[in-house]
Amino acid sequence: MKPLTGQTELLAVIADIDPLRDLAPETLRYQRLGGLTNRVFRITNNSNAWVLRLAGEGTEEYIDRHVEAHNAQVAADAGVSAEVLHVDVQTGLMLTRYLEGTETMSAKLFRQRPGAPARAGQAFRRLHDYEGEFKFQFRLFDMINDYREFLARRQAQLPTGYEDIVAEALKIKSLIDKRPIQSRSCHCDPLCENFLDDGEKMWIVDWEYSGMNDPYWDLGDLSVEGEFNEAQDREMMLSYEGRDVPDWAMARMVVYKAMCDLLWTLWGLIQHVNNNPAEDFWAYAENRFNRCKKLMQEEDFILHLRNL
Repeated sequence: MKPLTGQTELLAVIADIDPLRDLAPETLRYQRLGGLTNRVFRITNNSNAWVLRLAGEGTEEYIDRHVEAHNAQVAADAGVSAEVLHVDVQTGLMLTRYLEGTETMSAKLFRQRPGAPARAGQAFRRLHDYEGEFKFQFRLFDMINDYREFLARRQAQLPTGYEDIVAEALKIKSLIDKRPIQSRSCHCDPLCENFLDDGEKMWIVDWEYSGMNDPYWDLGDLSVEGEFNEAQDREMMLSYEGRDVPDWAMARMVVYKAMCDLLWTLWGLIQHVNNNPAEDFWAYAENRFNRCKKLMQEEDFILHLRNL
């Protein structure tokens, strides 16, 4: 699907979507929302509001839209995400109900809004405890290998020292595996901007990378994306655990901070190779990789490894 250039093209897309096709075009209003790889619009008329997501070019190479559609519906059923109204798995188009009264989160808002880390922890707990299961098994090291193979086919450059860090991560994997945890339905890509807050409840959106995973991945990934400090980490973890946080649980969350940066380094390189114009993805990948290396070299990180 070529990029939309104006209202005419957007109306052409809407004409094929229930429940929008029967609405008078002159009653509709459009607002472009954020998104690194996709084009997202808030569409309103006099009484309703929706979010329309159009998939970015090239995303079909690494995102299974059938899986995403199933998982988004499960998340909505769990009361964690917006109601899904229309999906086209061939194009990646998705229409959801707009969550009124919410604000899109950022690292800054996670610092400023009282109780925000706790509400995020509660949202994760609702998702992870829900009986409905996601499709797709999110296996970190399998995904790293898949991404590396994709980049190898494109003859892409990796950051200097990446293979050395992968070797260290394999040692960490063996420590994690000593305490097996049941996989749960997980978001797996909890950017701050994927959280919507109304001051009492946190919602989560965007299920492109979701799957069955170690639940502590979600917690560690949000902590890294939100640049949480120690107090924010503890607030989130206390809310999630509903009791004192075991040393092993805090350690598992912290270790996944490094592992998610390792994985998303490769994701950033894929965006770079695909010429995604949303931002400088080479710089994005290098920044994530450098943060991963820095965390893995800190003394506290070594102590956390002992508590796994």
